[in-house]
Order: sequence, then structure tokens, then C-alpha cells
Amino acid sequence: MYRTVTTREERQEWWRLTVETSGRDTSTDRRLAELRARNDKLRRAAAARMVIERALGMVTVLVPCTGQRARTLLLDVAQNCDMSLRAVAAALVAGAEGEELPDGIRHEMGRALRRLHVPQHP
Repeated sequence: MYRTVTTREERQEWWRLTVETSGRDTSTDRRLAELRARNDKLRRAAAARMVIERALGMVTVLVPCTGQRARTLLLDVAQNCDMSLRAVAAALVAGAEGEELPDGIRHEMGRALRRLHVPQHP
């Protein structure tokens, strides 16, 4: 397994869209700029998706539960913490890598896990 370590500044730069052109205002340069911007956007979306999928995998293995129940659990935590699913997933993955899980997420994760294991009455 590979882990990329980045500084805060590098992560902030990653999210900025930067496009370099030759300075000429040609349709080719505009098209190149559009393609680079789209590529950056897709790269960011893929990175976010990988974090979410990794967190879902962690939950399904540790709880254990289905992928759909894991997604519901993480969405519930995200909603109760007023955060995005990606932010909660990133915190969970960082927690697995040794960082401390924020108190709000830890609290809501505990509540969500208790609700998940409450027997369902027909």
C-alpha cells in the first residue's frame, strides 16, 4: 500500500485550477486550457472518491455490515456533524493512519454504531 504525504500548502495548491498557455489567444490554447482544467477536476473527484471508498471498506470490515449500511452510517455521521461525506471519510482514514479522530466525529460515529446494532422489530 502506498501513502502520499503532503503538506497543507501542497493540498491547498492541489485544489486550485491552474492552466498554462503559450500566451496566444488561439482556439487550440483555449481547448488545451479547458482540457487541463477538466482533467484537474476529474483528478480531484477521483481522489475524493478513493477516500470515501476506503472509509466505506474500513466500516464494512470493522462493523461488520454491508456496503450500503456503511454508506448510510457515514452519511448519518456527516449530516449530524454538518460535514460532507468526503470530510468524514478523510477523518476516518486519517484516524486509521494514526491521527486523532475529531471529537464530534467520534461522538457521532459511536451514536451511529449504537443505532446500527439496535435490533429491528418487525
